[in-house]
Amino acid sequence: MKANLPAREPEWLARWHDLGLYERIRETRRGQPVFLLHDGPPYANGAIHLGTALNKVLKDFVVKSKTMAGFDSPYVPGWDCHGLPIEIKVDQELGPKKRELSALEIRRRCEAYARKYVDLQRQGFERLGVLGQWQQPYLTLNSSYEAAIARQLLGFIEQGYAYKGLRAVYWCIHDQTALAEAEVEYKQHRSPTVWVQYAYAGGKLPAGLSGENLFAAVWTTTPWTLPASMALAFHPELEYVAVKHTNGRVYVMAAARMAATSDAIGAAWTDAEVVARFCGKDIEGVRFRHPWLERDIPAVLADYITTDQGSGIVHTAPGHGAEDFATGEKYKLPILCPVDGTGKFFGPETAPFTGQQIFAANPAIIEHLRSIGALLAEAPLDHSYPHCWRCHQPIIFRATEQWFIGMDRLALREKALEAIAGVRWMPDWGGERIHQMVASRPDWCISRQRVWGVPIPVLACTQCHAYLRDKATDERIIAAFAAEGSNVWFERPASAFIAPGARCAQCGAGEFVQEHDIVDVWFESGCSQAAVLNQQTGLPFPADMYLEGGDQYRGWFQSSLLVAVGMRGAAPYRQTLTHGWVVDAQGHTMHKSLGNAIEPDEIVGKYGAEILRLWVASSDFREEISLSDDLLQRITEAYRKVRNTFRYLLGNLHAFEPARDAVTETELESLDRYMLRQVARLAREVEQEYADYAFHRAWRRLADFCAISLSAFYLDVLKDRLYTFAPRSPQRRSAQTVLWHTLRVLVRLTAPILAFTADEVWADMAAEGLADGPAPLRASVHLQTYTEVAAWLPGGAAEEDRWATLLEWREEALKALEQARQEKRIGTSLEARLELVAPAAERALLQAELPQLPALFIVSQVELSADSGSRSVRVHRARGLKCERCWNYAEDVGADAAHPTLCARCVRALAEMAAPVAHGK
Repeated sequence: MKANLPAREPEWLARWHDLGLYERIRETRRGQPVFLLHDGPPYANGAIHLGTALNKVLKDFVVKSKTMAGFDSPYVPGWDCHGLPIEIKVDQELGPKKRELSALEIRRRCEAYARKYVDLQRQGFERLGVLGQWQQPYLTLNSSYEAAIARQLLGFIEQGYAYKGLRAVYWCIHDQTALAEAEVEYKQHRSPTVWVQYAYAGGKLPAGLSGENLFAAVWTTTPWTLPASMALAFHPELEYVAVKHTNGRVYVMAAARMAATSDAIGAAWTDAEVVARFCGKDIEGVRFRHPWLERDIPAVLADYITTDQGSGIVHTAPGHGAEDFATGEKYKLPILCPVDGTGKFFGPETAPFTGQQIFAANPAIIEHLRSIGALLAEAPLDHSYPHCWRCHQPIIFRATEQWFIGMDRLALREKALEAIAGVRWMPDWGGERIHQMVASRPDWCISRQRVWGVPIPVLACTQCHAYLRDKATDERIIAAFAAEGSNVWFERPASAFIAPGARCAQCGAGEFVQEHDIVDVWFESGCSQAAVLNQQTGLPFPADMYLEGGDQYRGWFQSSLLVAVGMRGAAPYRQTLTHGWVVDAQGHTMHKSLGNAIEPDEIVGKYGAEILRLWVASSDFREEISLSDDLLQRITEAYRKVRNTFRYLLGNLHAFEPARDAVTETELESLDRYMLRQVARLAREVEQEYADYAFHRAWRRLADFCAISLSAFYLDVLKDRLYTFAPRSPQRRSAQTVLWHTLRVLVRLTAPILAFTADEVWADMAAEGLADGPAPLRASVHLQTYTEVAAWLPGGAAEEDRWATLLEWREEALKALEQARQEKRIGTSLEARLELVAPAAERALLQAELPQLPALFIVSQVELSADSGSRSVRVHRARGLKCERCWNYAEDVGADAAHPTLCARCVRALAEMAAPVAHGK
């Protein structure tokens, strides 16, 4: 075995490629039970980073461990290739030239960009030792995939789940497109808040109130929405008060917010100034005048009003809020949205701010309120505010016509919640998290006003604008996408897709125009189960596992669930597994901007991909996963110990031929029989850890076994037998038999994690004739399955008890030897003779094992004291002289005149080595 992982690993990758290893594995497992991990597609817009490396390595652990367990475990990697990040990068590269290009030309530039990064990331993932169908991945830009998206989307429309309608949706004014809930992140943001007075304008007031000098005190964090203000919302069950100000005006506010509003606007009100109290529902329908527009607006009722902040009265702009929009629909309020896609005011209602960017206009709006005497107070507020997860800029609500999937149409929400209950969620809380998200989410906005993506393939009547619903036309569209890709939608007129005889069902017209909005990329990735898990690919639905980061509960887990439930009636996965985020040694998320990021290629170049894989295996991936250079150094040291264990095992099995030299169970030494049981136990435990996806526990067991059970114990005890006994002696063959079993078990158990090292060990085993299993499968350890050992060993429980006692004695002996060394009574342990004082119940055991105890304790002599009593170990100087061959002390050193410096045991060993080898030995 050679060191230098960064240099050696590419050689193994080339070997695997030449061998067609992934295909060989699939062929080997043909006909076995299938375990399918369906790959969530990373975004094709940059090199791999630690997050994507972590994800792919974890998936490789799953696939390799399932393959080793005997499953046919295919792995088809995928990439998400459409969407805004790629389009923006291409925009930046094109600069002003973009204005000269058609949508089709921009799409072609985007495709080239995406394919470039698919190739770059593929190389990065393969370099990590991840096996899969790398030459035939699924790409969301492939024509077959785009056809699958079209089929799913048209199916949603045909069944009635999808509709187009006016709604207040999240809108990114930087990227100029609608957003779905999954594309929104919340960050701290400073907003200007204002208290504004709305004058009473008419309507029946609650008892005790006069309309003279009556105003509603209204609080908002979005002054820019005031031009679209169409109502004032009150909570129906809250108590409201009318409080008289020293200026003679009477202000209405929630009773619970009286003190806070007093502090805000500088009016020290007391109960003496309360002129009326009433319930919110009593003011419904009363009209108030807009602060500066000639517009009277009604008082409406809304359950979402709280007393946490503000005055308990909220101005309602149906064009700029989801809750506001719902209230507007309930009360049939005008839906005014005087803000364009870039975030600028337009229309007469916005004067004198027309043309200004809304956030930039806030100070001017506040100053205008002040100049007309409508401003009661202003103050900045730091609060959690929605941002675009791509550009990280603040977003707004904007009422636009969009395509939606209705969560409560045809009971989609209810069906999805039922499906969630049938999935195994790991960790357990994942099921509750996604249940809450689906239970409370709004309708899914699936249209985007961009270019790079799959177009929503619907045709609108030129006369009445109704959408054509015709099955034959749908099939023509899907077939065109499958044959030529979705670019065909931009290349051909609507007439090219319309089936003969198809006409508008509403007005009978026969001319149509194409929709040019594209579909949400989350809908695209949610279609992967339809595009990849089907009869054509031979991959089963549902998948056995989805494995992604915790953010995918609102992302791919959820989009896949909704698409699959809507079109296939079931969840697309049987179980999901989530991992945490990569953080630095201080627990901070890694970012280039913070200067704490470590790139995968840095680790691979310095330490090797095996060390990165081992970092993943060393971590409890369900939590945050820390990484630092110091940690990588410690992991490298742990790796060296395991590698050295393999080297030691291989070195001591040179010229050992299992078929010829392995001994039977009855010929095994007692220690060897015990150790073989420990190997069998390790195999069972590690295989179970893999089955439970507890890779960190699997690795911990393997590392501890190599460092403690083998290096610090068994291999240390064996040195005398391996180095000084005759090569063909029964005692040495017994030890080698167990070393061989240990090696063939360990190489398989480590293979899912140490993909390169285990295969290198296996190659050395094959070269030495130590590889077991059918000859055609000896080309790689990754073609193997776990192997049973020690199932045939007799007397398990009794033997375990015997050795538990002997190992307790060994600990006592080691303590006594260490004390003797400190007292300068001995140098090395071989200078010692131990006298064991044992209780009566243990004397028979010690007497039976007495010939093996010197080796077990690594001393020259052990004797059982005539004294009985509690356990104790007495250390004496060994009798006799030191044998210069085995370094043990013995009274028969020099007894053979031909070998004056050797003990009798070594003389016999030399004689055996000099004797002619019998046939077959």
